[in-house]
Amino acid sequence: MKLANRLDRLGTETAFAVAATAADWLSKGNEVFPFHLGDLNLPTPANISAAMQRAVAEGKTGYCPNAGIAPLRLALAESLGKQRNVVFAPENIAVQPGGKPVIGKFLRAVMNPGDEVLYPNPGFPIYESQIEFNDGIAVPYRYLDTANGFQIDLDFLKSKINNKTKALILNDQQNPLAAEMTDAERQALADLANKHNLWVLSDEAYFDIRYAGESKSIISLPGMQERTVILYTFSKKFAMTGWRLGAAIGPREIVDRISKLNTNEESCTAQFVQWAGVEAIIGDQSGANDLVRVLKSRRDATIAGINKVSGMRVHTPNSAFYVFPEVSETMSRTGHTDVGDFALDALHNSGMSFCTRRHFGRPAADEKGNYIRLAYSGIDNEKIEKGLSKLADWVSSK
Repeated sequence: MKLANRLDRLGTETAFAVAATAADWLSKGNEVFPFHLGDLNLPTPANISAAMQRAVAEGKTGYCPNAGIAPLRLALAESLGKQRNVVFAPENIAVQPGGKPVIGKFLRAVMNPGDEVLYPNPGFPIYESQIEFNDGIAVPYRYLDTANGFQIDLDFLKSKINNKTKALILNDQQNPLAAEMTDAERQALADLANKHNLWVLSDEAYFDIRYAGESKSIISLPGMQERTVILYTFSKKFAMTGWRLGAAIGPREIVDRISKLNTNEESCTAQFVQWAGVEAIIGDQSGANDLVRVLKSRRDATIAGINKVSGMRVHTPNSAFYVFPEVSETMSRTGHTDVGDFALDALHNSGMSFCTRRHFGRPAADEKGNYIRLAYSGIDNEKIEKGLSKLADWVSSK
């Protein structure tokens, strides 16, 4: 029997493929230093877990409203509105089983077959996957590696806008680059969205993972609240990756459509998990603050270790939990011309497991440089230092 061909357009989160290769190497008795997956090996704060257990004990295990329980929608509206200096109502919130579902539901709410959607590349691979799966045309925009870090190539992005362009996907505090927009970049993108009447998906998964400075949202700029949907997730700030809890926050006309998709796809997000989310937002924040302190320490250890590896060049980010070093000189020292081969050889010779630029969207033909991504969220300082020391020793031995 013939199967549907639409799944041929669906990609994957390619970091999981790297995880499988690392697991195979580990199963053969080798030591592995897991920098490949952006998961956290830190526990969910105890007060959040206790709130979930209370909810189960109180029988909050049945169906609930498709857009989410009222206390969670209110808590999110007040908290995010205050942080982003706008006013949200509970009606602007549609709770989701994780942040990732917001991507596909946003696209289905605003995009018709054949519409073009701009997305960051390198970027989270699910953007590209979901645009194409939903019969849109994925149009990548790029970043420039500057002395001040990675910055959006605004001229390139402008050149890709035409009468078929329907939406723009943004990811400030970006994965995999850990890049942040400047105020000027954010304003320029807002001006483009307003000028060309574009819907905007602002992926703010790492908004609260900050080591210095202050996160800002494009939704705070004039004209943007009417056209922007925020992707919010509990996964990062509260170490709740496996809980699957997030939300779409935006204009009522889109949120209502997303809630309708909720009804058709999962009915609702698990009620007891939502009650844990209420505690996460309005309860004691000390556990979440401790998470950020631990991640900052890991960032510092990772940067220090990379700086000891011959030929690597890296920017120090102030947010998210990734670094994206340029490794062309290191590859040359170890006799590699292909970054995938370099990554596999690094695993076999040092135990370092990491993703490459190729895991974050299709590289353009004219791209320059070779990059890898190290995620330090799931590895302790001792192993960070040991793994990067082994990598440095291997490179220096060549």
